[in-house]
Amino acid sequence: VLPNGLGPATVFDARACARGRGVGEEGAGAFVRSEAVPAMPERDEDIAFSPVVHLSRWIERGMLSSERLTRIYLDRLRRFGDRLACVITLTEDLALAQAREADAEIRAGRYRGALHGIPYGAKDLFDTRGIRTTWGAMPYRDRVAEDDAFVVRRLREAGAVLVAKTTLGALAYGDIWFGGRTRNPWNLEQGSSGSSAGSASGTAAGLFGFSLGTETLGSIVSPCMRCGTTGLRPTFGRVARTGAMALCWSLDKIGPICRCVEDCVLVLDAIRGADAGDPSSVDMPLGFDAGADVRSMRVGYVADWFERATGVDRAALEAMRGLGVEMVDLDLDVSPPGALMTILSVESASAFEELTLTDRDDDLVWQEPQAWPNSFRQAWFVPGIEFVQAERLRRRICEEMGQVFEGVDAIIGPSYAGGMLLITNNTGHPCVTLRAGFLEEDRPHGVTIWGRLFDEGRLARLGMALEAALGVWERRPRAYLAEGTGD
Repeated sequence: VLPNGLGPATVFDARACARGRGVGEEGAGAFVRSEAVPAMPERDEDIAFSPVVHLSRWIERGMLSSERLTRIYLDRLRRFGDRLACVITLTEDLALAQAREADAEIRAGRYRGALHGIPYGAKDLFDTRGIRTTWGAMPYRDRVAEDDAFVVRRLREAGAVLVAKTTLGALAYGDIWFGGRTRNPWNLEQGSSGSSAGSASGTAAGLFGFSLGTETLGSIVSPCMRCGTTGLRPTFGRVARTGAMALCWSLDKIGPICRCVEDCVLVLDAIRGADAGDPSSVDMPLGFDAGADVRSMRVGYVADWFERATGVDRAALEAMRGLGVEMVDLDLDVSPPGALMTILSVESASAFEELTLTDRDDDLVWQEPQAWPNSFRQAWFVPGIEFVQAERLRRRICEEMGQVFEGVDAIIGPSYAGGMLLITNNTGHPCVTLRAGFLEEDRPHGVTIWGRLFDEGRLARLGMALEAALGVWERRPRAYLAEGTGD
């Protein structure tokens, strides 16, 4: 049996497929984060919901210890984690040990950077040595890895504190896992969406400072839309996936889920890089300046998308106009992308061939027609020629999107408009999904900005400017706080 992490000999390179077009040119610039240090709140709840940009400065300046912050999050995880069904494993002993180590290093003058001492949650498809990594699926619920995933190692090197392994829809699809369904903190009657279900739910509920998710086709974007969090899906290959469960070797991407846009780029800076265990990964510089002006940017949009969108989407477009950027009305003439779904179907079925052949797919909790067991079986009937033709179509669409991004720095749109979710997951383009407003009193709604390949720094700066103009990211969900248990 071939191991899950062993990918095909063919390796997808987004830059090559785009013929070098529409690749960011400012990646080699300096990395400059925000300098502001606001007053630290007195209440634990207010500290818990603070963004990493604030938490990190308080820790750096000795105003807050990592151990205190870790205990705040551990308490909240014990109180609310089960209600949201967003945690598979609480790593309390490890977290406290890492927090004490971070405090000792900072006191000794060995400050590692923005994530030093910050507690985080990791989607439970990232290997953690000696701690089970279940992939959210019953057949693997007792699986324990021998080594840490690349991103877990990178975060340990950055001084971050692992407090929880978060839920995911089994084998990275949806929000149903072997322990139930992960809940949306804004509405406990609703699932959190997936597959980065627990990462988005827990971040929205203030259970850790930030979290890691993955995306193959919407697994960062979708739960961020549902839970009102902010997600950054990096360029394909930006972050090595060694030690992460493989669903689709040419599509999977690892990215942060946070409370605000700058938090996302701080996390991305810590986890980016290549590793020998992932042939698709590349070392590319990441330039970012939190104070840079966005008015020189050209931002594309498709007018028809917004005519059929919500009022929140249209308000976000107007807010973007108000930033002083040059708006470009695009005629997004891209080949119909529907056949690209063949790639996801075939690769995922190949990754979990053993489950199908041994009938262990019967152990998965979700067994509806659209669930993995049936999808995997159907993929066995896809002709090889059809798969190759889908890959050829993918190259054409990569070239077409490369031409689009020659004329603009970014594109804004409703998150699911125009097939962009399918298109850009296949072309490898990065995106940031951020809360833009509320459709109802407690129903958050986001928009997405797509950027050039390996241009996440500029994409994040544009997202920060829009986030500030909209002014809605700090609002907290209260649905998960049952009577008598609130802070």
